[in-house]
Amino acid sequence: MSSPSSPRPDTLDDLEQLLATLEQGEGPVQLGKRSRRVLAAMVTAPQQAAVSSISELAERLGVSPSTLSRLAQRLGFDGFAGLQAVFRRHITEGKSFYSDQVSRLLDSEGDDDALARLARLGRQESANIADTVAGIDGEAFTEAAGLLVEAKRVRVHGMRQFASLASFLAYGLGMLRADAAPLDAVRHGVADALAQLEAGDVLVVASCFPYTPSVLATAEVAARQGVRVIALTDSRGSPLARVAHHVFPVPDHSLFFSNSMCAFMLLAEGLLCEVANRLGDAGLASLKRREQLIGELSESL
Repeated sequence: MSSPSSPRPDTLDDLEQLLATLEQGEGPVQLGKRSRRVLAAMVTAPQQAAVSSISELAERLGVSPSTLSRLAQRLGFDGFAGLQAVFRRHITEGKSFYSDQVSRLLDSEGDDDALARLARLGRQESANIADTVAGIDGEAFTEAAGLLVEAKRVRVHGMRQFASLASFLAYGLGMLRADAAPLDAVRHGVADALAQLEAGDVLVVASCFPYTPSVLATAEVAARQGVRVIALTDSRGSPLARVAHHVFPVPDHSLFFSNSMCAFMLLAEGLLCEVANRLGDAGLASLKRREQLIGELSESL
């Protein structure tokens, strides 16, 4: 356990200094070889340590969740959440998520030309997609698609780059069923948009670290109003998971300078395909009507 007189490490620099002293056979705490390896891996990849749930991080590091809990306690924290907070502060306070991502790209080795970098990014995105599919709860996926079919109203909300995902998902749903749209399509404000929803309606939200505060607040308020929230986010430890009826974790680890979107788009397409499948003839009729209207409008041009 940590010594009562030794200060608890509260910054990433503190953890790095602690590791250095431990490697020299010194230091205020006693950590075994495996615990030092785990801590070193977390310090090397602070974003992963910041956004992953304890079970996800344990799986990536090849240890049990209890190992992470014991490590946190030996460092003077009450539990893993306290240790994880160090990494979250490092990412969000005085640091820039986007420039950090670019720094990782510039510092990467072995990518000597544009095609090599593209190939590496492709491998990373393929891994994200495979991990997303492997981590999907089939029952939850089916139930979420059912909500998107049966709800009287469906709204989709995302900010910044997730605005494009929200627009895509809302557009696809609108092709298949009535009253599906981006949350604030007419730009009257989120409060006005939420006021149009009732208990039992569905709100799909998308965000990942560093989470957009307004999206988190929107999901929380919607859930309190009885709106069923479906969250597309980066882990089950996401703040969105606490208020969501269904949450779908999407790994986004890559050297892209912002949040990786490929696996998110696959998940959106998968939900749309399942909605189309469940709607059957009703969805087909909606698509045919759309085609008819397109044809009539084309003739008038």
